[in-house]
Amino acid sequence: MATTKEYRDFILEQLHVLETITCRPMMGEYLLYYDNILFGGIYNHQLLVKRVEKNKKYNLPEVIPYKGAKPMYFVDENLPLDQLKDIVLDTCKDLPRKKEKTN
Repeated sequence: MATTKEYRDFILEQLHVLETITCRPMMGEYLLYYDNILFGGIYNHQLLVKRVEKNKKYNLPEVIPYKGAKPMYFVDENLPLDQLKDIVLDTCKDLPRKKEKTN
């Protein structure tokens, strides 16, 4: 089931505390970036972040977003905004920045 634009907008509103959040559509779902770092996505109406060493401390449940994908952590979008922010920031600390395209 593809994620609706309304749910995408809801998640982006929840993440508004992070000024450089961007979102890209991908096959009915959405990839999420913070400061050009791909940290997770919105899959089947769920906010998921990549599993990295720095976000293990949150003890988030694992979810497989689609067949053949690596497990990701499910993040309850109703968590306090400061906790959502901390989870995203900690996740991004262990991930590479997206390379800029050159002409």
